[in-house]
Amino acid sequence: MSDRLFIFDTTLRDGEQVPGCQLNTVEKIQVARQLEALGVDVIEAGFPVSSPGDFNSVIEISKAVTWPTICALTRAVQKDIDVAAEALQAAKHKRIHTGIGTSDSHIKYKFNSNREEIIERAVAAVKYAKRYVEDVEFYAEDAGRTDNEYLARVVDAVVKAGATVVNIPDTTGYCLPQEFGAKIKYLMEHVDGLSTGKAILSTHCHNDLGMATANTIAGIMNGARQAEVTINGIGERAGNTSLEEVAMILKCHKGIGIDTNINTQKIYPTSRLVSSLMNMPVQPNKAIVGRNAFAHSSGIHQDGVLKNVQTYEIMDPKDVGIDDNAIVLTARSGRAALKHRLSVLGVEMEGERLDVTYQEFLKLADKKKEVNDDDILMLAGADRAAAHAVKLDYLQVTTGMGVKSVACIGLDIAGEKFEASASGNGPVDAAISALKNIIKRQMVLKEFTIQAISKGSDDVGKVHMQVEYDGHVYYGFGANTDIVTASVEAYIDCINKFKK
Repeated sequence: MSDRLFIFDTTLRDGEQVPGCQLNTVEKIQVARQLEALGVDVIEAGFPVSSPGDFNSVIEISKAVTWPTICALTRAVQKDIDVAAEALQAAKHKRIHTGIGTSDSHIKYKFNSNREEIIERAVAAVKYAKRYVEDVEFYAEDAGRTDNEYLARVVDAVVKAGATVVNIPDTTGYCLPQEFGAKIKYLMEHVDGLSTGKAILSTHCHNDLGMATANTIAGIMNGARQAEVTINGIGERAGNTSLEEVAMILKCHKGIGIDTNINTQKIYPTSRLVSSLMNMPVQPNKAIVGRNAFAHSSGIHQDGVLKNVQTYEIMDPKDVGIDDNAIVLTARSGRAALKHRLSVLGVEMEGERLDVTYQEFLKLADKKKEVNDDDILMLAGADRAAAHAVKLDYLQVTTGMGVKSVACIGLDIAGEKFEASASGNGPVDAAISALKNIIKRQMVLKEFTIQAISKGSDDVGKVHMQVEYDGHVYYGFGANTDIVTASVEAYIDCINKFKK
């Protein structure tokens, strides 16, 4: 009989810490419901004490999903735990995730403390959290760089204090797979509460050196029975372990003998939904969910795949939710087809919102003939801009070789109309210069990225921007079949996020 691995998804906590990936509460609920459909066991919904927004999101996510455990992160601080417990009141299954740094570096420089005091604080935090919930998870931050003997003492102490799960994070992504596997094995052999089943070990690996998934699998094969992951591997710096990679490794390697509750056919639509809502493109060669994950360009590969797909594909695309026979949406598709495709992608839409999205869909379909899943998700999220104070009314650009680019722009700012024009070194420069003639603030464009277009010249261009204003960096996103318009919309998205 196979062992069971619990999947702990932290897309809405660790993943959302990525600059530019912040979601509002409605969007977080949408992701949480999709994670529930995907089959994750635990959803880390936020860090309640960090902000009113995080606190409210944990409350609303607790109400929105049924069977997954809802987890709230805290430090080993009583106030953090109090606030987390309050936020989790509506959850059907609740967990408090508390912890403290255990490496010598954290103990000395972060806490100005010593090893014995850290163990005391860890035990006190677990016991305090246990007053509120039965399910308490403890994280030993920077466990990857904590020596195994001391780490075992910490784990033993918190298990005896009542921790049901102990998280062993490779916080900096420094460990090699054999080192991380050996660390988990050492703990399994030296902490009685783990071998008797009183608590389980969890992995939480970062990808700074590109080894997050390898370290996670090494941990699982040496006894860890929970994996902390994110959709598309998003997370701070180089990201976290990818849920889709762990799930499909275990599915493909049946010999490992470990199963998850993940419905792998929901992986691709979940990936697309998170990518769209967080405006975070998935790199084309990303394992499992990248655009090229099942593409073959080499002549030898193509020949082999045509003869027998298993010569070069170890997974069936349908196993991860990629439907080669998906309905092609065009200008002749009806509301029912659009609603169905949205549902497949994890977006439920009814009534007036569906009507508005359908009209925008028809306009887009007239421009680009066939509408793909990314386009549909972009349209589904377009109403997020409806409440913005600054909106683009019109944009006209004249450009060409041997002439100066000139742009005329019209903005609607809280219902008042403004117009301006400017010249520039190119169409985008001219358009943004015209925009700045209306929005008279000292803004600096720090980053300008156009997502690769691969479906033809009529495809939707997606632009990501970073704009610095008043010492803060703001992230914006725009999408349009006209790349100049998409650029201006991304800039306006940044402006709408400026702190008042």
